[in-house]
Amino acid sequence: MTLVEMGIPAVRSGRPSLDGRPETPFLVDRFGRAARDLRVSITEKCSLRCTYCMPEEGLPPIPKDELLTVEEIVRLVVLSVRELGIEEVRFTGGEPLLRRDLEQIIAGCHARVPEVPLAMTTNGVGLKHRARGLAEAGLHRVNVSLDTVDRLGFARLTRRDRLESVFAGIRAARDAGLAPVKVNAVLMRETLAGAPDLLQWCLDEQCELRFIEEMPLDADQEWARANMVTAAELLDVLGARFALVEAGRADPSAPAEKWLVDGGPATVGIIASVTRKFCDTCDRTRLTADGMLRSCLFSDQEFDLRAVLRSGADDAEIATIWRGAMWNKWAGHGIDAADFVPPERTMGAIGG
Repeated sequence: MTLVEMGIPAVRSGRPSLDGRPETPFLVDRFGRAARDLRVSITEKCSLRCTYCMPEEGLPPIPKDELLTVEEIVRLVVLSVRELGIEEVRFTGGEPLLRRDLEQIIAGCHARVPEVPLAMTTNGVGLKHRARGLAEAGLHRVNVSLDTVDRLGFARLTRRDRLESVFAGIRAARDAGLAPVKVNAVLMRETLAGAPDLLQWCLDEQCELRFIEEMPLDADQEWARANMVTAAELLDVLGARFALVEAGRADPSAPAEKWLVDGGPATVGIIASVTRKFCDTCDRTRLTADGMLRSCLFSDQEFDLRAVLRSGADDAEIATIWRGAMWNKWAGHGIDAADFVPPERTMGAIGG
């Protein structure tokens, strides 16, 4: 298996063009969107091996000196807020809990930009032991990936028997005040029948459940449009047990459409990334664990901010590169196009 097949791009771009860009400090693009949500991957390592994300052997390790340091992450987060209009930051992986200095990253960002919500996407394994410390460092809330509450099904899907650890992590996060705890479940053919059980579990545990249509970001490159579970199929399955009433989106940029469950106030969300794409309202910008800037989850065009940082560039130069990268953002992912080509990096290498 080559590095490209494992999720490491072979080519990285130079400086982006600013031709035609208006004079504004914000991260605008040619289609009238502005990025306000920053996703920062801090590691490629993960404690699970979910089939839609990671190869069984894991991703090739990023050498330690190629990972962004605590100080570099904090600098880029602060710059994005102070100079570029970022309003929310989420830390992702791989699995961010595998960074031993995660609390330092959170505390450093919170101390410099205390007004900005800091969130984390995690698989929950080991969260029980760190939830309170992360909350004290300044983390506001967590999203936990959990696709099924069936132990055998969980073990098959993740290649690890750690369901009870995930349950414990979710409860610890809730008890530490990292609320609302959101649970993210990728729609899979093998877990569809258990979707109502997962929803009931989340209702009982006071979590907000969001189902996500599977996207072509799997390490094994087995995704096929014809085989994926759609939002419409899920609604049929959930509707057999629960009364669902469409509630729409509270925020036009939010990826999840919501449905009231049994009259509310509890809701279930569906992120229909493929069948009801929301590219026209996308407000995200992304940093990979090795310091590459990506304007779109599905674009392989990257800009090496790590090299720029380490060359001694000042914040103004970094901000200019960031603005140029976002100015050239794609209109949309084009999954339904006949000539669609999945990105070289997989979800685990990009960050959720």
